[in-house]
Amino acid sequence: MTAKLWRRRVSVETVLTGVHPLLARLYAARGVRSSDELTQTLAALKPASALHGLDAALDLLQQALREQWRLLIIGDFDADGATSTALSVRALRALGAKQVDFLVPNRFTYGYGLTPGIVALALAEKQPQLIITVDNGIASHDGVAAARAAGVRVLITDHHLPGASLPPADAIVNPNQPGCDFPSKNLAGVGVVFYVLSALRTRLRGAGWFAEQGLAEPNMADYLDLVALGTVADVVALDANNRLLVQQGLARIRAGRCCPGITALLKVAERDPARLQATDLGFVVAPRLNAAGRLDDMAEGILCLLTDSPSAALRMAGELDALNQERRDIEGGMQNEAMAALNALKFTADTLPHGLVLFDRHWHQGVIGILAGRIKERYHRPVIAFAPAQAPAYGEQPTELKGSARSIPGVHIRDVLDAVATRHPGLITKFGGHAMAAGLSLPAVNIAAFRQAFDEVLRDWIDPADLEAVLLTDGELQAADFTEATARLLRDGGPWGQAFPEPLFEGEFLLLEQRLLKEKHLKLSLSHPESNRMFDGIAFNIDRALWPNAGCQRVRLAYRLDLNFFRGMETLQLRIEDMQAL
Repeated sequence: MTAKLWRRRVSVETVLTGVHPLLARLYAARGVRSSDELTQTLAALKPASALHGLDAALDLLQQALREQWRLLIIGDFDADGATSTALSVRALRALGAKQVDFLVPNRFTYGYGLTPGIVALALAEKQPQLIITVDNGIASHDGVAAARAAGVRVLITDHHLPGASLPPADAIVNPNQPGCDFPSKNLAGVGVVFYVLSALRTRLRGAGWFAEQGLAEPNMADYLDLVALGTVADVVALDANNRLLVQQGLARIRAGRCCPGITALLKVAERDPARLQATDLGFVVAPRLNAAGRLDDMAEGILCLLTDSPSAALRMAGELDALNQERRDIEGGMQNEAMAALNALKFTADTLPHGLVLFDRHWHQGVIGILAGRIKERYHRPVIAFAPAQAPAYGEQPTELKGSARSIPGVHIRDVLDAVATRHPGLITKFGGHAMAAGLSLPAVNIAAFRQAFDEVLRDWIDPADLEAVLLTDGELQAADFTEATARLLRDGGPWGQAFPEPLFEGEFLLLEQRLLKEKHLKLSLSHPESNRMFDGIAFNIDRALWPNAGCQRVRLAYRLDLNFFRGMETLQLRIEDMQAL
């Protein structure tokens, strides 16, 4: 496991008026330069007019509504795709569409995106006149061509990085496409379609559509619960625009103004909506929703978000919770296998490859992304985990592999895959993704050559300093700051998340007590050297070779100031990210 170097964040020079001094310091260290970036009113959202292709998309959608075309939403099989799909179906129906349906590719049968196969299925089962992609489509050249050849119009809404050319769709809205001046390039797929349909609502209002049809004009803010969930789940950067979307969505969930599906998912996870944080969306709700797409069919997750029946939502949430437990069991087994294989190689700091490529013919393709993320965290290297595209028959080897990549700061993994594909034509069948995560396919016989090519490109690209795991802290707190009030201040100062990390502090503490929980977690009783107050600490998944440490009386901690809610009481607790005996 790679040792972590502790470094302190550097603040930018800025003046934030009306902000608590501690929060001002934290915001400045995250690049906030103006109080305007902290505004939490929807009026501060970046205007949709800057989205390239929006007018063409609105023309298409307006015609579709007037002529009552059969609309088909085709989404991705993850939480961003599920929320994008549910939002699109709900909003389009509220805007007056009478024929709206959805289809999500089964990852094991059709793979990702608008493929010719999923187009053929759509034509056979749904007979759409307009296909709207959400959270996919920007790389679906063949699928778009197949739909157009069949006389079906195609509107692409996506946020993934495009390739060298764009597919021949009727309209494309993607903040990352060439020529788009929209300032927030970090919108999730659900954020993109929210913008499109909000702009459609405005267009329809101006045309007198709602009065003409006798429709109540929908409040698009009612869908921000879905936007918040999809944005956090997809781990996009929480720039000012995304933070605003997430904050508004969180406020609605906390107030009980969200779809029954989200309420039910929180209930089965035993989370109180009134106390919900952005991290709960990412680590509690999203995994249960994602489990459907990883192990079964994401349609179940989407139906959970679409139903208006609390009882139906709770039943489906229970099924998703069971799938998530199954996913965790599968992932645990795969992780043990991967770690055993890596430990057997006895890597040293000098022999550890710049990138790790893992494959097992028994691995589950729905879980390899999570596995890659776990291994990346342990070794601080870009990791790609492969599984068979289709489970081979007994005694046979797989012919095609699907891989899921996770990267580290400073290494744009999609660009790395592009470089591998350019240097070695035919090595990779297809690929796509983001800076920190990507997916790819390749023939099984190419795995060894790919492993070598991947490491070679990384050696050319990576600054050796990027291979050092760095823990960025926000410095130390004063003894007087160790209060429940400070913890609430930090909690409410978010939402915290990707590229806007939750505050992490460092300091030395007296270790008064320590005890093991569930054989893998450590509960601590601590006090600050300059205070007599005692408080708890919790360290998850500790190294059993180092802890508990009976001889240790003083520790250096990297920690988050947290609140433990128990029996109706909030008490201070340090959530420990790293610890060193002194």
